[in-house]
Amino acid sequence: MKKTLQSGLVAGVVLSILSYGGLFLAVNSTLFNSFFAEYLSSVFVSDSSRDFLFYTHAMVISFALAWCWERFKPLFKGNKLIRGLEFGTVYTLVALLPILWMTYSQIDVSVLMVLSWLGFGWFQSTVAGVIFAKMNP
Repeated sequence: MKKTLQSGLVAGVVLSILSYGGLFLAVNSTLFNSFFAEYLSSVFVSDSSRDFLFYTHAMVISFALAWCWERFKPLFKGNKLIRGLEFGTVYTLVALLPILWMTYSQIDVSVLMVLSWLGFGWFQSTVAGVIFAKMNP
């Protein structure tokens, strides 16, 4: 249990840094201006009462993934990188793809936006998987 909590905490901190650092770079880059314009849609307008939930996302997903890792880690074979990649891919196919399919079918967002969420989720779960493979083999 201690290894699961420790690896979840480390993954949460790392994912927070990568997520907010990547977001800062992407928003301040001229390459993604038209892509981020889609976030100006009324679909994404918030009254800021729930901003805390947005900022804690990396910690929540990290502890959820740490629990999944603890339950299913014997199934992943190979070195730490391969195990992390496989874990991230399995999570993406089992959890992200179905919910993003539903999101795309119900909310007026572009395919590019949904694919970016899918890629970002795969990246997050893969990074977390590598951290778990190193800290909690």
